[in-house]
Amino acid sequence: MSDSAGARFRAALAEETPLQVIGAINANHALLAQRAGFRAIYLSGGGVAAGSLGLPDLGISGLEDVLVDVRRITDVCDTPLLVDVDTGFGSSFFNVARTTRSMIKAGAAAMHIEDQVGAKRCGHRPNKEIVSKQEMVDRVKAAVDARTDPDFVIMARTDALAVEGLDAAIDRAAACAEAGADMIFPEAMTELDMYKRFAGAVGVPVLANITEFGSTPLFTVDELAGADVSLVLYPLSAFRAMNKAAQLVYEAVRRDGTQKNVVDTMQTRSELYEAIGYHDYEQKLDALFSKKQ
Repeated sequence: MSDSAGARFRAALAEETPLQVIGAINANHALLAQRAGFRAIYLSGGGVAAGSLGLPDLGISGLEDVLVDVRRITDVCDTPLLVDVDTGFGSSFFNVARTTRSMIKAGAAAMHIEDQVGAKRCGHRPNKEIVSKQEMVDRVKAAVDARTDPDFVIMARTDALAVEGLDAAIDRAAACAEAGADMIFPEAMTELDMYKRFAGAVGVPVLANITEFGSTPLFTVDELAGADVSLVLYPLSAFRAMNKAAQLVYEAVRRDGTQKNVVDTMQTRSELYEAIGYHDYEQKLDALFSKKQ
């Protein structure tokens, strides 16, 4: 196996099952996740929209918006990165192909593509619309065909449970696996047994999206292992915590006229420096200048 990002993602899954995949909203968080011991990280499309653009997850952000954040993460962190590419960023299957090649070139290890219509919604919101099973299968085929690294992981996400029911969702996922999808992401499951049924039907690893405040209960790794889940995703946990912490600090400073009352909630300067390797950079700089002198 090569040392590509995709190969590292597959190796992580072989070493840890279920594989915990934790959301990292930016490069700084990717480094924190890596230090915490996670073997795989995730960039959420909703996270890019809300975090980088300040917009809702309604198909407004584009390929380049996501690629900017992918590159920033992969430039400093070699933990394999799974990326949310929504519906592929365009109506043509050539768009799907371009997205796939761009993700590989930017250093991503894996991507998931979904079966919603172009004007997509968050997977845990009502009134979702999905494309036909054949159109979704064609999206998967386009991605698989465009892959320039055979180890790059193509994951098919289906939102069909809420629209067509469990049996139709499983049938659609099985068709995607047959078309070449390496892994399956059934969105907004509500019961453990649903995952077990998917895993038994598709014959490839199945991911459970354990996002807070959504349709899916906060199942534990052990519970999901018992349901034959291979990957467990926590897409925005740290992002939600970061936002709440920032909100409380802003309110406190405005209200109190000082940050003294919230300093103990903050990451210290030394903790930040340790996380980003500040002193290594500084020592390199000092060494370069001493040589010049």
